Amino acid sequence: MADITIYLGNKNYSSWSLRPWLALKQTGVAFNEVVIPLRQADSSAEIRRVSPSGRVPALRHGGTLVWDSLAICEYLAEIFPEAGLWPADRAARAVARSVSAEMHAGFLDLRRNLPMDLSRCQSHRNRAAAALDDIDRVTAIWRDCRERFGSHGAAATKNGNGDFLFGGFSIADAMFAPVASRFRTYGVALDPTSAAYVDAVWNWPAMREWAAAAEAEPWTVTFDVFENSL
Repeated sequence: MADITIYLGNKNYSSWSLRPWLALKQTGVAFNEVVIPLRQADSSAEIRRVSPSGRVPALRHGGTLVWDSLAICEYLAEIFPEAGLWPADRAARAVARSVSAEMHAGFLDLRRNLPMDLSRCQSHRNRAAAALDDIDRVTAIWRDCRERFGSHGAAATKNGNGDFLFGGFSIADAMFAPVASRFRTYGVALDPTSAAYVDAVWNWPAMREWAAAAEAEPWTVTFDVFENSL
């Protein structure tokens, strides 16, 4: 097993943990994972043992520690170039980085009102009304990427069947995967292109593996509006 450990929050709730975990799965390397339950009495102390920011995820690779979701993804792209975590085409790669950074930094209404919670089953559809501008922007990104780059051959043959934003699965898809799950959970009405993309993400084997692990978790976090760190 490679000397890699990723530290995660609850799989039901931690969207930031899901993102680099998907990227790490895409590399195909063996790794250890440690789930630190959130909102427990000892959560903060346990997280600070492994992450200087006091937040998860964090990734340790030998003597190297990385503790931000997008930074972890970039690190994995550097050390496992054969995984094709960014599109090979320069123009596509530039757009993929741009939309990933936009997801990383923005969409606060979506985060506040549609927190990731895989334990819910489309029971709070009214929440979407408070995040319509963010939903419109996300789906515009998805349509644009699918139209301009979705059929890029190299990525499509290397990392999947071409159903993702840039053909095959990339870091951009890892960044938007929690949003795809949210749209399912809250029953957000989607255009056909966006709906097909959500299905592609949800049916991706690594996503199904994460969802199955989330379903088996014994922990429940009960609060109405989640922090942006989730």
